Amino acid sequence: MDAISAAVARNLDLTQNQPLKDLVYAAFRKTIILGEIPSGERINEKLFADTMNISRTPVRYALERLIEEDLVARKPGIGVVVKGIRIQDAYEIFAIRRELDALATRQAMKIMTVEQFDDLKALLEQTDQLNQQNRIDEVLANFTRFNDMIYDDSQMFRLKSIVKKLREYLFYFRDISVHAKERRDKALAEHWQIFRAMQQQDVDQINTLTREHLDRSLNFIIQEMRKHDIN
Repeated sequence: MDAISAAVARNLDLTQNQPLKDLVYAAFRKTIILGEIPSGERINEKLFADTMNISRTPVRYALERLIEEDLVARKPGIGVVVKGIRIQDAYEIFAIRRELDALATRQAMKIMTVEQFDDLKALLEQTDQLNQQNRIDEVLANFTRFNDMIYDDSQMFRLKSIVKKLREYLFYFRDISVHAKERRDKALAEHWQIFRAMQQQDVDQINTLTREHLDRSLNFIIQEMRKHDIN
């Protein structure tokens, strides 16, 4: 099996109840983002399909979606070439998120009901328990849910759509970095600080805490990217 097919095959989860084209796309996407296919490598659609014993249709679908995301590019006379994610991209994504997350949090705190604050607090309390039990996947899911609840409560649905797309690129690195208990504990403490600042309607604290929280996340993600030899 060639190196590219082998790398993608490791991330291809056929146990998921999804169409094959979506599974192939997800596997390619994860493999490229994690740098397991180096930037500049050519993806041979026919070779991959033949190696994996599948038709070229799901492979073609996956590559077209990756082209739309700018993770690969189609070059005349060459074919599909990997672009991937660079550290420069991570800095850009987090620069945008610092502004948008602070905006969503400020907006949410102004209009949230008592019940919505109670729901957010209950989520944090549950996350505390899960973290103490070392149930890492559930902690990660709750971290995402915390952000989603704030985006939803802000009622800025276009903003949520933009941020969701941005953070998808770095989810794999975030998940790897937050497996470290030190970062997990710190991230949870930061969520509690943001929650209390929201309760107090403290705009300055929201701006500071949100940006510091994302800066720390970025630093951990950059470390993981470098471990994967991504520059």
